[in-house]
Amino acid sequence: MTEVAVRPMRAGDAAAVLRIYQVGLDGGDASFETVAPRWAAFDAGRLPAHRFVAVDAAGTVCGWTAVSPVSTRPVYAGVVEHSVYVDPAARGRGVARLLLGALIAATEAAGIWTIQSGVFPENAASLAVHERVGFRVVGVRERVGRHHGRWRDVVLLERRSRVVD
Repeated sequence: MTEVAVRPMRAGDAAAVLRIYQVGLDGGDASFETVAPRWAAFDAGRLPAHRFVAVDAAGTVCGWTAVSPVSTRPVYAGVVEHSVYVDPAARGRGVARLLLGALIAATEAAGIWTIQSGVFPENAASLAVHERVGFRVVGVRERVGRHHGRWRDVVLLERRSRVVD
């Protein structure tokens, strides 16, 4: 993928990031959430050092990734939960893989040893890209929540760092 670059997310990316987030939510297989938050809530809930956007040759944001801490307890300081979303027009071009690569490098450099996520089993593309960058399935939470009136399972994924010990 030669025409896409990854850079740190900036406040000026807010509209594009939230638009891509909402499009993903509208697709029905990205999250239990149904409405993207306002920027202030998005910004407050994610670690600033580990947010990235993919931009095309024209500088248009075509995807993003970010992490949230899983707990405030010190024992979990090296464990984060991530999200990755790609604009439908840019899917199938390696954008998610580039974003996850940047995220993995940044989190490992910061001493984070585990990145985790929950993915609906119907989201085959997300499961596949996560596997390609070293995530593994650690389990399935069956019927963990209702989404649009039906029970949904969630595949639990994690990537353990090979360099942070």
